[in-house]
Amino acid sequence: MPAQSPKPVVVIGLLGTTLDTGKGPKRWERWRPTVSLCQHEDFIVDRLELIHDRRAKSLATQIIADIGSVSPETQVVQHDLSLRDAWDFDEVFAKLHDFATSYPFDTEREDYLFHITTGTHVVQICSFLLTETRYFPARLIQTSPPRNRKDGPGTLSIIDLDLSKYDRLASRFKREHDDAVASLKDGIETRNARFNALIDRIEHVAVRTTDPILLTGPTGAGKSKLASRIYELRHHRRMVSGPLVVVNCATLRGDSAMSTLFGHTKGAFTGAASDRPGLLRRADGGLLFLDEIGELGLDEQAMLLRAIEEKRFMPLGSDRDVESDFQLIAGTNRDLQACVREGTFRDDLLARINLWSFELPALRDRTEDIEPNIEFELARFGERRGHQVRFSAEARSAFLAFACEPTSSWAGNFRDLNAALTRMATLAPGGRITIDIVDDECARLRQAWNGRDGGGERALDGLLAPDRIDEMDLFDRLQLESVIQICRDCRSLSDAGRTLFATSRERRTSTNDADRIRKYLARFGLEWSDVQQDARA
Repeated sequence: MPAQSPKPVVVIGLLGTTLDTGKGPKRWERWRPTVSLCQHEDFIVDRLELIHDRRAKSLATQIIADIGSVSPETQVVQHDLSLRDAWDFDEVFAKLHDFATSYPFDTEREDYLFHITTGTHVVQICSFLLTETRYFPARLIQTSPPRNRKDGPGTLSIIDLDLSKYDRLASRFKREHDDAVASLKDGIETRNARFNALIDRIEHVAVRTTDPILLTGPTGAGKSKLASRIYELRHHRRMVSGPLVVVNCATLRGDSAMSTLFGHTKGAFTGAASDRPGLLRRADGGLLFLDEIGELGLDEQAMLLRAIEEKRFMPLGSDRDVESDFQLIAGTNRDLQACVREGTFRDDLLARINLWSFELPALRDRTEDIEPNIEFELARFGERRGHQVRFSAEARSAFLAFACEPTSSWAGNFRDLNAALTRMATLAPGGRITIDIVDDECARLRQAWNGRDGGGERALDGLLAPDRIDEMDLFDRLQLESVIQICRDCRSLSDAGRTLFATSRERRTSTNDADRIRKYLARFGLEWSDVQQDARA
């Protein structure tokens, strides 16, 4: 039994058209929550604000009379709140909200309670929300029937919604928030205040809305990894049940872009031997990450806009819509506002995906985060290779000093850092990175950033998805970079073939080096036109 308040107690409650009913003398054999509320000897209700539908006026009159007989000190004030549908959230919330905002509460002089026992579940939920948000400056009171009718009016309990008083709840919510933020940061204890604030905001948005999210920032800043972490967070919270589908729009070229994204029907074009569902349909129920969305053509952008807004689109060659209910995260290193002005990006699509936009800072703007990322990448390298690699003290100091120099541009951002650590760890004798290895790597990076090494890893940017680049062996990556750079410097496939196979072609009677290059590029899903188009860009 709650302690009696020193102030007059005012209870606001709805008439229960089911629980409060009863006729004749036998009605006293029933437990009626509104009447029982006023039957407790140690808890006096000074005023009951009784809310009811005008259609229940006769029941209200009976309840008021019964309250008068058991608790003559209780004043009952009637309020007409007629509902067309007591299960309609919009209507119920609006009517209760209007009541709360118009009622003359005086918390200095009166103590308010909201009786939450009666009403539909929708009424109870709306009452809870309005009380929790202090539209009703009250506490909740719950009544329960006795085990036996002879045991009196039952029990009542007061629920205080000031969650700040519940340390255990507060600590649990904080722990869940901290775990979510750590997940978004890949478990790396970052030290940059701007980045930490950004991740806090992304965590807040990611678990409260499924609206599109736009991640901007330079290539290699971690957009793909962050999108994957957002998916994992939402999947853990059961906000998404389908797969994560990742698309690098920079690799979608020509006529295949429409088919890849939206699918096609058999016979839609030459070579369409069977139906293809497309990546948007594969993302149904899941999350679609469109990296480098600024590279999409205007036709694809128009189709994508409809798919985002209506969850429907028409595959290539089809005369019927298909449905796909996906969540969208887009990434870009371009200034999409500038693209809109240039006419290469639709302003209506930008308006739709720009509701939640987050700019990831470049690595050179997060130098304090280089050290924890070094430790993380070396640990990850050790897990992949089955043995740990460490810096010598001298080598570690030298590399950190170089990495944090203002002249270190980190043009490829975290991709450059990961590649540098992979090279040094691979070359480390006995798992120890020496000062000589660090000096060689620093010289290599300076040369790459000054553009004297043929473009380095940037040769693959925009041609292959970042995840695929990261998954390649260093041998394959360096070889492909060299081939691409030579192809860009040549006017034709034949010219590139003569350059790449100049020595061996003299020993062969049949030379079709252009076809050899074409087949080599095809292993990575590339064509000659892809390499040339990227070179012109």
